[in-house]
Amino acid sequence: MTKAFASAADMTEKQTSFTEIGPGLYAFTAEGDPNTGVIIGDESVMIVEAQATPRLARKVIDCVRQVTDKPISHLVLTHYHAVRVLGASAYGAPQIVMSDTARAMVAERGAEDWQSEFERFPRLFQGHEEIPGLTWPTTTFSDRMTVYLGNRRVDIMHLGRAHTAGDAVVWVPDSEVMFTGDIVEYHSACYCGDGHFGDWEETLMNIAAFDPQSIAPGRGDALVGREMVGKAIASTADFVNSTYRPVARVAARGGSLKEAWDACRAECDPKFSDFAIYEHCLPFNVARAYDEARGIDTPRIWTAQRDKEMWAALQG
Repeated sequence: MTKAFASAADMTEKQTSFTEIGPGLYAFTAEGDPNTGVIIGDESVMIVEAQATPRLARKVIDCVRQVTDKPISHLVLTHYHAVRVLGASAYGAPQIVMSDTARAMVAERGAEDWQSEFERFPRLFQGHEEIPGLTWPTTTFSDRMTVYLGNRRVDIMHLGRAHTAGDAVVWVPDSEVMFTGDIVEYHSACYCGDGHFGDWEETLMNIAAFDPQSIAPGRGDALVGREMVGKAIASTADFVNSTYRPVARVAARGGSLKEAWDACRAECDPKFSDFAIYEHCLPFNVARAYDEARGIDTPRIWTAQRDKEMWAALQG
């Protein structure tokens, strides 16, 4: 039997949580759906990740208003994916920050990604009629920048390629807390369809070098305490490497994409099949791993048509 495409069959509303992970620092999580971070400074608030629609963004804003009435002055988008950025208009007119590379990816593939993700995640795009268009940053950076929310310092950095080429992380040094976007996940599959397998583990080690006390990951529960942080980083690295290794072996001997799929399932199913969005991610992950193993450094653009053709070939 053919599996329902991506997450099209998952229409169950998720239970949200708003967890304090440091003084004035919060993670908005939703049972494996995309997370959002909140940083409260002396004078204003920074949001990390906008959510997919204004409707979902307002759920975040409602949580913020339970703990502070300070204005939202900054919105940091760790990468370009539609489920992360298209809710931006709900936050008013904050300064919107992306890396230079992430902005370039909006220009290059943002429209295609929007249509692709709309069909992959119909539940997340309920209320999509409110989305005014692609989300563009008002400020970009190359390697790092610093924002002061009053006296509170926030460092926004590119520590390497991983989930995308333009990933950013947000570090709050006074509390040793990091917001990692989808570079780190917790009990959720990594989406690697636009990723860089060869760089991902090194980028994780760059995050670990900060020795974070807590992390708000891209998906899954907030990571509070260094032991939980360490386990999540190790699990993420294991997921990425366990996906790539068997696919690379098949590609090296000239095997087919379907053979790579079978090899990846044999290695990953026993360890990760209960992770959130595992079945959704796996075909995209194998397709990207197969390309990278054959020397294709820049991920090919996903379109709604390419999504369906690949899904039928692998999950059919």
